[in-house]
Amino acid sequence: MSDFTSEFWNIYVAGLTIFSIVACLILLWISGTTKVNPATDNTTGHVWDGDLREMNNPLPRWWVYLFIITVIFAFLYGALYPTFGKFKGVLGWTSSGQHAAEVQKVEAAIAPIYAKFNGMSPEQIAGDAQAMAIGERLFMNYCAQCHGSDARGAKTFPNLTDGDWLGGSDPAYIKTTITQGRVGVMPPMAAAVGGPEDVRDVANYVLSLSGSPHDSVRASQGKVKFAACAACHGQDGKGMQAIGAPNLTDGVWLHGWGEEAIINAVNNGFNNAMPAQAALLNEAQINVLASYVWGMSNKPAAAN
Repeated sequence: MSDFTSEFWNIYVAGLTIFSIVACLILLWISGTTKVNPATDNTTGHVWDGDLREMNNPLPRWWVYLFIITVIFAFLYGALYPTFGKFKGVLGWTSSGQHAAEVQKVEAAIAPIYAKFNGMSPEQIAGDAQAMAIGERLFMNYCAQCHGSDARGAKTFPNLTDGDWLGGSDPAYIKTTITQGRVGVMPPMAAAVGGPEDVRDVANYVLSLSGSPHDSVRASQGKVKFAACAACHGQDGKGMQAIGAPNLTDGVWLHGWGEEAIINAVNNGFNNAMPAQAALLNEAQINVLASYVWGMSNKPAAAN
């Protein structure tokens, strides 16, 4: 990468830009000063297709003036804005600076809207119709791509409406997750469980915990091997919310249901990540969005 951050590229870009502009001026000068000895019919003597002759007419003045204006504009633009390599322009404009200014302008415009919800508890916000309308729009813009427009999720993307929470269900936890993101990791456990048949036995035991169809003989054999999984999921398989280990007894399957899906989970593990939204949303927006997400599975009574 050092080749692409060296001073050479700044010089290269600046030199190429200036050369291109100067070359345009040279081309204009040559076209205006080159003399041709025309024939008596004012042609240059160049003939194409037998009868197509080139006339010796000067460039139209409007074309020449427009060409000159274009070159002048290029130099002025280069002086005002970053054009010539590392030169930042006298205005000091940057795309990041313009973005920050526009974000600040938008936040100032929407601040009065969110001010209403300052001091309200998440439960109160979740019961406010206006807040929920705003939360729904935020959810559609920033969350629906993964969790779906109805928030019911999909394979590997949690359903936010069912009350089954991996790491926590209170509004504060949801707010932290939206702000900082979350990483969910299950390590491959095949080596700890045993051989392929042992993994299959454990898979059937896991299925039995939720009352799902399973091989009872294999399930009884897999119960002992499940000890390797109990460190996270607990001896009873009900999981540990504090570390994000799912409950295996409730019939909710984030990564797919069935023997083969569980075998794949034991063999390969998972490494899922929810991106942090703090760079996209301000604190007031996150507060409303977190309350909206919490409300989808808690259904608070509407405010009067």
